[in-house]
Amino acid sequence: MTEPFAAAHGLVRVYPATGTADSAGAGLVWAHGGGFVHGDLDMPEAHWVARAFAARGVAVVSIDYRLVRDGANTFPAASDDVLAAWTWTLDHADELGLDPARLAIGGASAGANLVTGAVLRMLGHGSPRWSGGAAGGDTPRWSSSAAGGDTPRWSSSAAGGDTPRWSSSAAGGDTPRWSSSAAGGDTPRWSSSAAGGDAYRDLATGLDTAASLPTRPPEAASRPMLPAGVFLAYPTLLAVQPAPDPALRAALDANPDADRFGPEAVRSMYETYLGGTVAHAPIAAVPGLATPADLVGFPPTLMVNGDVDELRVSGEAFAATLAEAGVPIELALEPGTVHGHLNRPDEPGASATVARVAEWIAGLETRPASPGAPRPPETASDHQTTRITEGITS
Repeated sequence: MTEPFAAAHGLVRVYPATGTADSAGAGLVWAHGGGFVHGDLDMPEAHWVARAFAARGVAVVSIDYRLVRDGANTFPAASDDVLAAWTWTLDHADELGLDPARLAIGGASAGANLVTGAVLRMLGHGSPRWSGGAAGGDTPRWSSSAAGGDTPRWSSSAAGGDTPRWSSSAAGGDTPRWSSSAAGGDTPRWSSSAAGGDAYRDLATGLDTAASLPTRPPEAASRPMLPAGVFLAYPTLLAVQPAPDPALRAALDANPDADRFGPEAVRSMYETYLGGTVAHAPIAAVPGLATPADLVGFPPTLMVNGDVDELRVSGEAFAATLAEAGVPIELALEPGTVHGHLNRPDEPGASATVARVAEWIAGLETRPASPGAPRPPETASDHQTTRITEGITS
């Protein structure tokens, strides 16, 4: 089968590889961008990107994660979807013709934030101490339990009528309860059965194997195997980011259409995603807050930033932290691009980035076999920790 097909009850769309890759079984689990509120699987940043990688021999599993709508689906809804899609892909790697040792995860813009946060949760950084601001009347999304430590307590707003995605049971602990909103008509991606436990439902076209879901949130359950690598396209990783340097500031001033991500716009985007204040937000939601200690064991990373893009500042800051943690990081700048160039396939930067990333995926080394295991510390002689590259031609 070479045509894309839906699976995991609509959570993902699978694009089988149609070309020949240097690494057999290579794959990419992919999250489009859209500021946490926009985007779908048919936008170029999802569909064209997936087709382009598949043509280069890299199968793609594109994630239809939940978007924030009218206060619903705030953090951690989309993060949960990314983790579910990653776990589903691992569970079905044989059927998909994928080698888990050659399976990367990646995303663009807000999607890059989501996959970075998901990897941090795989590393165990997933029990945030955060709640919405009391002044704004936001209902806490996460709270800390004095008796049991930090336990996710996902609750809905009585005023907003949001259906809880996670609920806590005194008898059984925290159990995923993903349910459809009667008003919104959302199709459940997973459901809880008292008799049979939690299972994926209605896998499409050629995939009909049910896979057990964790009975607790991913950060409290056994963690899945880490990706072989992480690809971040022009990521947003900080809610409050440093000011651009004079050269970037001048480039933005010279191109007002590209100057879209000033401090207020970025903070507002994250407040929408979090459903409240950005103060004390967890690193799973704002990964740029991670320290070098938090990033020990993070997979090798390729980051491709836009040339004239203020979000590049948060990406560069995160890349520096990865390097300080000893994580292999390649930081590239795609010349002549502004934010979102993968969503504009007619521009040369889009094809250049796909070519760059396909080559990088083919060269990924096999990661440790133990699920979630951090890599041993590496020395400068083991690899070039940070490599700055310029644009390449397709």
